[in-house]
Amino acid sequence: MSVIRSGVSTIGRRSFLQLAGALTCVGYTSRSQSGLADEIADRSTAATQWLTERLNPSISSARETGLGLLKPSAIELERGLRLHAESIVFDSYGFSPRAAIDGAAVAREVEAGASDMEIKDLREEMSMTRCVTDAVQQQEYRDAWRASGVTCVFQNAGEECQDPLVLIKRLARFTFVTDMMRGFVTKASVPGDIEQAKANRQHCLYMTGNGVPLTQQWVSVADELRYVRIFYQLGIRMMHLTYQRRNMIGDGSGEPSDGGLSDFGREVIKEMNRVGVIPDCAHSGWKTSLESAKASSKPVVASHTTCAALNPNPHPRSKPDPVIRAICDSGGLVGICCIPQFLLGDGNLLMLLNHIDHVAKNFGVDHVAIGTDVAYSAQNSGEEQRKVPAMRKRRDDFRTLWPVDPFRSTAEMTSSLAWTNWPLFTVGLVQRGYNDDDIRKIIGGNVMRVASETMQG
Repeated sequence: MSVIRSGVSTIGRRSFLQLAGALTCVGYTSRSQSGLADEIADRSTAATQWLTERLNPSISSARETGLGLLKPSAIELERGLRLHAESIVFDSYGFSPRAAIDGAAVAREVEAGASDMEIKDLREEMSMTRCVTDAVQQQEYRDAWRASGVTCVFQNAGEECQDPLVLIKRLARFTFVTDMMRGFVTKASVPGDIEQAKANRQHCLYMTGNGVPLTQQWVSVADELRYVRIFYQLGIRMMHLTYQRRNMIGDGSGEPSDGGLSDFGREVIKEMNRVGVIPDCAHSGWKTSLESAKASSKPVVASHTTCAALNPNPHPRSKPDPVIRAICDSGGLVGICCIPQFLLGDGNLLMLLNHIDHVAKNFGVDHVAIGTDVAYSAQNSGEEQRKVPAMRKRRDDFRTLWPVDPFRSTAEMTSSLAWTNWPLFTVGLVQRGYNDDDIRKIIGGNVMRVASETMQG
């Protein structure tokens, strides 16, 4: 077995594609006992090969990094890839693959005098929708989905604010993508749509709004909250209660005072429970998160966070154990993210698995997921960005301000946690000793459960 481990650690040079495909085929043919079993094996092998074939240099390089850290045995690799290919994989918060902008087109707009806001919107629209309009970008979009093996992403389809007009922009763009590419990626409205996408070997987006839509007129609570239902009807199934800063709902994770959930915030959660929208406290302060979980009659989540207990100086975006306990007691879950700065420690794939272990072992495997909070970006993104003239210096947005943080990510950290390395997350769980049923929960089943329970009633 040590020889196989050595081979996997240098797998990029000897072609991960061929080795993984061969391992998968061997693993299945040895277990085939009947014609039906052979048919199932053939389908599973084909699905597994989707994860390993035709990887472009960017995806392949990330795989090398991740495999170099994990060093799985042949058996671990085969089991992990097979399980990943067969399961519903549901990213509890993230982004579908991003296209490169058209740098020349953006440059023309800059030279024509377009405002900062126009350029920001144009860049965003291109990164989100060129997978529809540009054949090269579309192929890479499809390749990244295929390599990830992800069935569904809880897609960031809003912006970090409460303004309904701002919140609707990203939702419109992703709705456009799923309308135009519905044979490949669809917009899921209910958990059954995700199951259907898996059965059809397709992918789907389940939308999160990144903010509670408020008119800011403050005529009455009912008037202020009427857009929660409207956005639910538009397809939004989860909403951030806060972002980094304080709002009328509660305090964000960047507020050192962390005053907790407001009276209005309690009404917000009550309305979200009634309508069927998941309250997400990923960006909320610790007290706000704790009080939100206790106030809710349905599951509350921290869709993309980390465990404060694993670090002596935890990041504000992490959650301490009492908060995690309250979230789990609500029936919710904690999605561990792929941001080295939040994971701290070694900040890599192994640290991601440590955080998953912490939640599973201390609070139960039914309450942990993976919410990557990272996206695959097209290989020529940097080249296209360099075509755009330098913009004038801008002040930092208030909503994003953080305390000073000396942590610096390395290329190995971010590469090991690449979105297209999702199959290796499953392989890592195999190595940690989880059984197949528990792995299925962590990589998608728990998010499916919370989505279903939220919509009940």
